[in-house]
Amino acid sequence: MQPVTVFDASLIHLSKIESRSGNITPVHNNKELPFAVKRIFYLYDIPGGESRGAHAHKECHQFLVAVSGAFEVLLNDGKTQRLVQLNRPYFGLHIPPMIWASEINFSSGSVCLVLASHNYSESDYIRDYETYQNLKA
Repeated sequence: MQPVTVFDASLIHLSKIESRSGNITPVHNNKELPFAVKRIFYLYDIPGGESRGAHAHKECHQFLVAVSGAFEVLLNDGKTQRLVQLNRPYFGLHIPPMIWASEINFSSGSVCLVLASHNYSESDYIRDYETYQNLKA
């Protein structure tokens, strides 16, 4: 099996249904997303310039959307880094398992929506970068 790299993380353009009364962006399991959603959460009230994340998952896929404001996602596969900016609510970033990700440089008032393929399990998290590097080796 080929090792996962930062280039396996994909920026996905979601449909935007426009109306005078406002826009809507639908997201469906196994259609726009390459997985079925089992958990949804969002990050908010993050002071401008702060960061979150800095971990990888063993099995869980994540899909991040800047539903308000903007932030960047620093992806790392142990060899290569890639920086992705999220600043439109109709774009999302799919992060497959075994990619180290940090959400950084939040603009004031940002909201990050996270759709996850698995329910929360602390044992799925890799929170120590050295441990992550050893697992990738």
